[in-house]
Amino acid sequence: MVISFVKRLLIASTVRLSSYRRHLSHQLQPHKPRWFALAIALCIIIVAITPRISYSQTISSDIQGHWAQPCIEKLIRQDIITSYEDRSFRPNLPVKRAEFARMLDKAFPNAPKVRNAVQFADIPSNYWAASPIRRTYQAGFLSAYIGEIFNPLKKISREQLLVALTSGLKYSPTQPVDETLNAIFTDAQAIPNYARQAIAAATEKQLVVNYPEVGTLNPNLLATRGEVSASLCQALGYFGLVPEEYIPVVETPTLPTTPSTTSPPTSLLKTSLSTSNAEIRGVWLTNIDSDVLFSRDRLTNAMQRLRDLNFNTIYPTVWNGGYTLYPSPVAQRTFGRSIDPEPGLQGRDMLKEIVELGHKKGLTVIPWFEFGFMAPANSELAKRHPDWLTQRRDGTKVWKEGIEERVWLNPFHPEVQQFIINLISEIVGNYDVDGIQFDDHFSLPIEFGYDNFTVALFKKELPGFSPDDNPSETYWVRWRADKINDFMTRLFRAIKASKSNCIVSVSPNPLHFSLPAHLQDWFTWERRGLVEEIVLQVYRDDLKRFITELERAEVQLAQSHIPVAVGIMSGLKNNSVSIEQIKTQVQAVRDRGLTGVSFFFYESLWNWAKETPAEREKGFQSLFSVPVSRPSILQGGQPPSSNEGLV
Repeated sequence: MVISFVKRLLIASTVRLSSYRRHLSHQLQPHKPRWFALAIALCIIIVAITPRISYSQTISSDIQGHWAQPCIEKLIRQDIITSYEDRSFRPNLPVKRAEFARMLDKAFPNAPKVRNAVQFADIPSNYWAASPIRRTYQAGFLSAYIGEIFNPLKKISREQLLVALTSGLKYSPTQPVDETLNAIFTDAQAIPNYARQAIAAATEKQLVVNYPEVGTLNPNLLATRGEVSASLCQALGYFGLVPEEYIPVVETPTLPTTPSTTSPPTSLLKTSLSTSNAEIRGVWLTNIDSDVLFSRDRLTNAMQRLRDLNFNTIYPTVWNGGYTLYPSPVAQRTFGRSIDPEPGLQGRDMLKEIVELGHKKGLTVIPWFEFGFMAPANSELAKRHPDWLTQRRDGTKVWKEGIEERVWLNPFHPEVQQFIINLISEIVGNYDVDGIQFDDHFSLPIEFGYDNFTVALFKKELPGFSPDDNPSETYWVRWRADKINDFMTRLFRAIKASKSNCIVSVSPNPLHFSLPAHLQDWFTWERRGLVEEIVLQVYRDDLKRFITELERAEVQLAQSHIPVAVGIMSGLKNNSVSIEQIKTQVQAVRDRGLTGVSFFFYESLWNWAKETPAEREKGFQSLFSVPVSRPSILQGGQPPSSNEGLV
């Protein structure tokens, strides 16, 4: 009890001392009073007798139930924002410029310099935030007042918050500024002229968070610690931590949904792409219900047929059913089989053949890494490496896909990650491929992640915490998704190190399903420059539901940076799709300015339909009447400098 009393007394004294320390420092030189030396000695004693504070103790009690609680907790754990000495967070307290500089510096540590540093008249070299202020000024986040004054204690407004983020992240609006602001905010006229362009860009990028009224910006109000945290989470790509109902979304201009034979005016397109001169026209080639990959003659005929119909891209599967479909030394070393046992693949290198044949016909060849982290439960890979498998909370590991039993490799395990990197590097390094594509299996179903390795890793990184029993708990979802995001960064860099012009493509499910159900945050991959092409799987028969997926904000935002095409179901063995439905969906994609389509899958282009193969072929001829090139990559190709920042 005596020690506890002394500690409280010393902490109180130290807090009071720190409040005056800076103001008195010039009076204490060159000699300091004895009481000052005594205080320093007592501080050392405090450090010695005070136990370390765990994460469970640093999460502030005053954010419980706050609308931005998951976001605030995320940023506290990453040391982007901090609590006060009494462990409170005070989410409704305004933020000062010096504090904001420190937050920005922690959030975007590798932001490139756009101007030289200045010596602010009111920031001495020993000021606690001198370095963050200098770096955030050089990166363009924050600016000086007249006379090279920084005003570190000045509180920032909501408009200043958004202007700073937009300036530092180099965002510009893609749509008319006044139209955007007037359509979204009831108080748009209150936005000052200097901030209108920046706030329009911030709105398009979903950096704006308006609580409690999503349509009211209140630009002149002081920004609170909770509001700043929310916008930082959005800027960092930590989507799902801030309630969607408080994030205004810019509607993308669209044309009427009635199918037509004409393309939309280029003024309505969000990118410089047009169906008249650039479009992805792709098809997936599989080894299930299809034999096209099992003979060189079939491949030769398929390449000619696709070229005659003005297709320009093929996505052949190379990793399916726990096997590679090409001779793989990596697979041989890892689980003892170098190639799928299918007789039609033996004695051949299917991938080498398809690259050669496809390129001769002018087709872009992007191998499809189909199974991702998934494997058959009875596969050699699963049998030889049981420690690589993850599990549910109850210890079960089997995942049912129809009648098939699958298991999931643990995407957080370093040996699993290295195995995937080795396979991809093998393909990219040894074959003249144009790209590599990942799909919805490059993820993890949300109920998995309770294996011993992952639980131990979580506890190590977050002392005092354990994974929540509810697999849908917000932070547990975000932590696992972030780990996959970090691995995607490593994989991107490995691909680019092997072949810098290799296109990194992803074919995911819509984000509102892929992230909460499968921990696949592909929108963050796109924001960080980790993917250069998206082919969104939109397998919907209902046209209204199909169009809804095309018009989602994340799809349009991605299209403003990179080519975004749409995966269309052309039929299954027991479920035919009419050519008229296919033509209607292709036109809906074109009407919305997206970059093209890919069909799942080759065999169903002609077979199992109510129409004859000749009628189907005529339908595709009408869709692709003339040859076109693929779109170029609008942005990307350079690995991010940090796995946290969008710089």
